[in-house]
Amino acid sequence: MAHLPGSGVVQHDDTAAPQTLGFLLLDDFTLISLASTIEPLRMANQLAGRELYRWYVLTLDGTPVRASDGMQITPDAGAHSALQLDWLVVCGGVAPLRSATPSLVAWLQSRARRVRRIGSVCTGSWALAQAGLLDGYEASIHWECLAAMQEAYPRAAWSTRLFSIDRDRFTASGGTAPLDMMLNLIRRDHGRELSAAISEMFICERVRGEEDQQRVPLKHMLGTTQPKLLEIVALMEANIEEPIELDALASYVGVSRRQLERLFQRHLHGSPSRYYLKLRLTRARQLLKQTSLPIIEIASACGFVSTPHFSKCYRETFGTPPREDRNESIRFQRLSPLTDPNLAHDSLLQISSASVALDHAHGEPTYASVALN
Repeated sequence: MAHLPGSGVVQHDDTAAPQTLGFLLLDDFTLISLASTIEPLRMANQLAGRELYRWYVLTLDGTPVRASDGMQITPDAGAHSALQLDWLVVCGGVAPLRSATPSLVAWLQSRARRVRRIGSVCTGSWALAQAGLLDGYEASIHWECLAAMQEAYPRAAWSTRLFSIDRDRFTASGGTAPLDMMLNLIRRDHGRELSAAISEMFICERVRGEEDQQRVPLKHMLGTTQPKLLEIVALMEANIEEPIELDALASYVGVSRRQLERLFQRHLHGSPSRYYLKLRLTRARQLLKQTSLPIIEIASACGFVSTPHFSKCYRETFGTPPREDRNESIRFQRLSPLTDPNLAHDSLLQISSASVALDHAHGEPTYASVALN
């Protein structure tokens, strides 16, 4: 028996073998998601007084990998080692499309048949979806990637929940959401008392459940003070491919066209038509940088009747035409300070982690999206 602080006594079977997890780190994975996934397992072992969980950090070829913040992690083994795993967790981050290589997809498909549970954190679900391992399952991913995932992998039921646990699949949106997901999985395996004790140790006031949703920026900014405005924006976000006329939007929520325009001017500092256009263009930028869809298809998917009109609006908003933006994204993904063969090894040692992280961020949809004074 192990005494758990503040939660009484937990009975357990000391003879049961620990569950073995493999954490597959993809290039530019997010460190906070990895830590949020592993730390609950460490604390579960500590509080239980024995090894309930055992884990290994893997990379596809066994070589070190850098996180999105530039920190380098040396793995315990390569993906093709003889480790016997019960769980497999794919840890993604920025540039998920680049990480989902044919060799990774083939390995995931092979491994999925030999593990009891398979899941992902952050954008690791991109690789799972590419391998067909989320078809017919509910899955979560960060809200920023949601549109691209729905477009690319419609056979999965993509959710805005913080995390999803569906049979033998588990996916978390990123950030600290994996902590809540792991606490829920640990509760399923070893009971509520252990999960609650881990939560207490991490100063986690509330363990969020599968019903909890991701907070999108507008809702977080406005709270519940402007329900009409939130409802209108939700309608806009749900109707990107076939935009709704402003008069119809106003009618749907029971306000006049003038009231609609006043709401946007007062709280969002612009016209509703301009806000709607920015939503569509932001969605287009995400698809442009996160998928390989042709530009003409992206334009259509975001409600533009012609590619020239789309390109003109895109250039006016982001300062560069869509084709150039895509080429720039590809160039930064293929050639960074860490992969440039013209840089000597000594030069690489002088590159800071912050510089590496900023370099990788060039290909992200949100790069330079906020103008500073």
